[in-house]
Amino acid sequence: MKARDLMTKTVFTVTSDTAIADIAKTLAEHAVSAVPVIDGTGMPIGMVSEGDLIGRSEADRAARRDWWLSLFADAAKPQAPPPSADGHRVAHDIMSAPLVTVTEDTDAAEIARLLSTYRIKRVPVVKDGRMVGIVSRSDLLKAIAAAPAAEKGSHRPNRLAEMLEGLERHFQNGRNDPSPREAMAPSAPPRPAGVKVGDFRTLVADHDTREARQRDEARRVAVQRRSENIKGMIDRHIGNEAWQNLLHRAREAAEHGQKEFMLLRFPSELCSDGGRAINVPLPEWPDTLRGEAAELYLRWERDLKPSGFKLSARILDFPGGKPGDAGLFLSWEE
Repeated sequence: MKARDLMTKTVFTVTSDTAIADIAKTLAEHAVSAVPVIDGTGMPIGMVSEGDLIGRSEADRAARRDWWLSLFADAAKPQAPPPSADGHRVAHDIMSAPLVTVTEDTDAAEIARLLSTYRIKRVPVVKDGRMVGIVSRSDLLKAIAAAPAAEKGSHRPNRLAEMLEGLERHFQNGRNDPSPREAMAPSAPPRPAGVKVGDFRTLVADHDTREARQRDEARRVAVQRRSENIKGMIDRHIGNEAWQNLLHRAREAAEHGQKEFMLLRFPSELCSDGGRAINVPLPEWPDTLRGEAAELYLRWERDLKPSGFKLSARILDFPGGKPGDAGLFLSWEE
């Protein structure tokens, strides 16, 4: 079963500049516990849940309790949050980011594994850079409940169910060769007599034309490969084995006296802003990460940050004066 078979297609969303009171109104009116935050192209860049609105600490909860209750008492006329607590804050100020996403072809078992690994309750489904749905834990539970009776009675292990149990506990090769005619056909031999300068100029012009075509084709293939690489990094997910392999290679780097290790090299276009926040850099650069880069950041934040490891990002090259590839670097120097 794929994400397209499970996902809820009608998704209520907000933008990064939506006011907190308006987000609360959306949650109350539509009886949902969270809403994705999308950018101008429809790509999800964060998630705002009830927990983000109410606050995680006891002080936050106390400051917002009366306001939150008033929303459900009169959802059509929500009260603004206490100025001392929120002021003029918007979705970007409180949203959880970066975001783990899946595609329509992602298996249900893989979605369950992602929810369990990252301790999240839902994942947006993206297609061609836009959100087309969302899969939540309840969607997965419905899929199990709707499974054929024979399968339910089977003694074979149900991988999807096992993943959900774990979740509850954790609460690139193209061608750029010239055509055979262009690459292999020999130039016509010069005639033994009557050699003209115009013939030589024509040969030069033909050579320049072939080279220009080859450069154009090389650029086209490079753009196509880069686009395919970006799509692959959005579709690809970091499993435990891949994560442990990266940590092993980082340890080997330390054994050789290195103070950092590049976890991932990726096109800056994988970032929602094309790598501008990384290039400056801006404090909110992690919020721009997508796909494989976003998952690596979340793995670091969960497994390594508490132990003192640092994670940084920087642009590695500037083709044509614009950000090219970026790198995520794990470091352990004091």
